Amino acid sequence: MGILNVTPDSFSDGGKYMEPELAMEKACQMAEDGADIIDLGGVSTRPGHQEVSEEEELRRVMPVLEKLTANVMIPVSIDTWRARVAKEALESGANIINDQWALRTDPNLASVVADYKVPLILMHNGQDAKYRDVMDDMMSFLKKSIDMAREAGVPQGNIIVDPGIGFAKTYEQNLEVLRRLRELTLLGCPILLGTSRKSVIAKTLNLPVDQRIEGTGATVALGIASGVDIVRVHDVKEMTRVARMSDAIIRGII
Repeated sequence: MGILNVTPDSFSDGGKYMEPELAMEKACQMAEDGADIIDLGGVSTRPGHQEVSEEEELRRVMPVLEKLTANVMIPVSIDTWRARVAKEALESGANIINDQWALRTDPNLASVVADYKVPLILMHNGQDAKYRDVMDDMMSFLKKSIDMAREAGVPQGNIIVDPGIGFAKTYEQNLEVLRRLRELTLLGCPILLGTSRKSVIAKTLNLPVDQRIEGTGATVALGIASGVDIVRVHDVKEMTRVARMSDAIIRGII
């Protein structure tokens, strides 16, 4: 899954792809480099980000989405927690909804996803990093979100879970979650891992955002070895190579 942020303030690529033509060029390059999915987001999720209105999110996302669905022959995921944004994006050809709040912010999102019969990504998130046991509490959180989705009519087979590395977790907790990723397979859903260029890599290797490819590669390989099915990354060409090598060893996929 290649990351395409049409935001001015995302931590790694903020402001680079605000213009639809530039975003389109980036998406085409990611598809050529091996991306299977483009994840399009109009709201930054970095620590300390400023919330934007629903209208502003739509203004950023929709012109790019219309170009993508007309020109890129791989699925497009929309990174949003808002039901209205999801509905308009799905009407315009989006294929997946990626909810960073796992249905806890907009209760109408699940029914929109169910109506359009598309996959739904549920990411663990929270307001703080206080846990009895970070992995056990995360599992409980995600189980509740899965139940909410299913009650709204989203089939189990359309639900994907994401541990939310970098969200509501300390540095040490992020490392613990990465060590214990395999426990997520007990939820019975495909797993998405998003570690690309994140602070857990920065703090471990003491590197700026543009020098975290190797650290990201280590987390991608570890994730695949632990049962992860989708990796969400900025550096598609390099991480495609890491994923293919990991798959060849671990899953016998050549």
